[in-house]
Amino acid sequence: MTNSKINVLICDNTAENGVRMASKLRESGMYVYTRKKDGAVILESICTEHPDVVVLDLTLKDTDAIVIMKEAKVRAQKMPMFIVVSEIQNTFIERQVIENGASYFLTSPFEPETLCTVIKSVAGKSFSVNGCNDTESMVTEMMHKLGVPPHVKGSRYLITAIMDAIENRDVMDCITKRLYPHVAEEHNTTSSRVQRAIRHAIDIAWQRGKWDINEPYFHLNSEYYSSRPTNAEFIALISDNLRLKIKNMER
Repeated sequence: MTNSKINVLICDNTAENGVRMASKLRESGMYVYTRKKDGAVILESICTEHPDVVVLDLTLKDTDAIVIMKEAKVRAQKMPMFIVVSEIQNTFIERQVIENGASYFLTSPFEPETLCTVIKSVAGKSFSVNGCNDTESMVTEMMHKLGVPPHVKGSRYLITAIMDAIENRDVMDCITKRLYPHVAEEHNTTSSRVQRAIRHAIDIAWQRGKWDINEPYFHLNSEYYSSRPTNAEFIALISDNLRLKIKNMER
C-alpha cells in the first residue's frame, strides 16, 4: 500500500448492500469502490485496479470466493487481502476459506463499523477509523487470532475492556464494580449485559479451538488453561500481553 488510504473493493454493487456499505467506509477515510457479483468482473478489477482489500461473498452465481482467490494468485501482480463474507457460521467452512488465502471470515449480518475494524486489522497499517488508534488495532488483531467473532456484541465490549485494562491495570482488581460499568457506559448498556456478552464471545472463541493454536504465541500454560478462561483471566492475559508489547515498541 503506497498511499495513506486503504483501497477497498466491495464485490457487491447493489444499492441496499454494497453501495451503502461503501458509503459508510468512505466516511471513515477509505477509498472504496464496488463491482457487481460476477467472477470475471471481480478478477478483472483485482488485476487492473490493484485493491489492498477485497470484500466478497463466499458464494456467487457463477463461482465462489475460493476459486477467485486461487485465480488471483495466478493472474494478479499484487495479491490483495480477502475478507470473505457468509451467512453461514461453520468452523469447517471458515478453515477452508482461511487455508485458501482469506485473511478473515466474516459472518453476516454485521455493522459497517465492524467491517471498518476488520479491514484495518487485515490491512496492517496505521489508519484512523472513528477514533480507532494503534492500540485498538492491536487488540482487534488479537481478538481475530483467538477466534472471537467481530459481529457479536461481546467482541466490541472486550475491545473496550482490554483497552481500559491496558491503560489502567488497577481496573482488574475490581472488574465488576469498575470495568464492567465503564464498558457499559461506553456502549449504552448495563454491566450485567456486558458480562454475559463477553462470556459468550469467549465461549465462541474457545469452541473454535484457536486458543490452542495460538498457545505458543501467548506463552500460555496448557495445563492451567485446560478449561475455558474466565472473563477476568481472558482480559488480564490479553491486556498484560499487549501492554508489554507496547512498552517494548516505545523503547
